[in-house]
Amino acid sequence: MRLYKIKFNFFFLALFFATSFLFSQNGFVVSGGNHSGNGGKLSFSIGQLVYKTQTGSNGSINQGIRKHKEIYTVDMDEEFLNMPISIFPNPTFDMLVVNIEDVESKKLNYQLFDLHGKLVGNNSIFKINTNIIMENLPPSTYVLIINSENKPIQSFTIIKIKIMKNFQ
Repeated sequence: MRLYKIKFNFFFLALFFATSFLFSQNGFVVSGGNHSGNGGKLSFSIGQLVYKTQTGSNGSINQGIRKHKEIYTVDMDEEFLNMPISIFPNPTFDMLVVNIEDVESKKLNYQLFDLHGKLVGNNSIFKINTNIIMENLPPSTYVLIINSENKPIQSFTIIKIKIMKNFQ
């Protein structure tokens, strides 16, 4: 009878641990969530180190890819390293504001490029708040480069969105 209990307990513990490994995660994640809408469902995680590629007839998706951003400072005058430049609102739909506190003593200008590298806007920056009109540009992602004497000092990724009007 005692041997039967030991075998039963061993079987129960082995079954318990085996099922816990079947439903465990592949990695530790920082955050995540689930969203659903008319187009389907989406489940995502942030900070997942293990990934898997799913391929179907409509394309493929890499699940769990961890992307990072690297910032490099190359050949820049020291006076521009800590220059506070703010861009708002981003995303925008009609106008972008470039805010630079100490603009009077520097010769600054901006260049706005689309993702094909085409220059779609440029001008000098003379005042603290400079407006960039974007209402005539199509919704897309743009790159804004702030220059001092034709040398880039900072770049920004700008998202131009389209405002959907509510039809009632």
